[in-house]
Amino acid sequence: METLAVIAYSQPVARSRVSAVRGVNVDGVVRTLIARGLIAEQERDESTGAGLLCTTDYFLERLGLASLDDLPPIAPHLPEAADLAAELSALAIIPDNVEKTDDRRPN
Repeated sequence: METLAVIAYSQPVARSRVSAVRGVNVDGVVRTLIARGLIAEQERDESTGAGLLCTTDYFLERLGLASLDDLPPIAPHLPEAADLAAELSALAIIPDNVEKTDDRRPN
């Protein structure tokens, strides 16, 4: 449901962006959502060529919505999409609370 929500509120959105927002690999979930007809790759990002995910009319039907405008507003404590994008871009690859390890392995 979280992956579907990210796509619904951020569409059209690249799979990599959904993974970044969720913090996990979403490939399996995306395949399932496509197979169930809830989302589809409907566009391509002009700069990267990545497929952009969007919800389908079946998604709206299953949720009893006439249009995406009928989606409930995102909770007020959640950042707006632009703020979230800026925050994700500013994040370090390795969080401060994760101990860095030596990648060398004995032969």
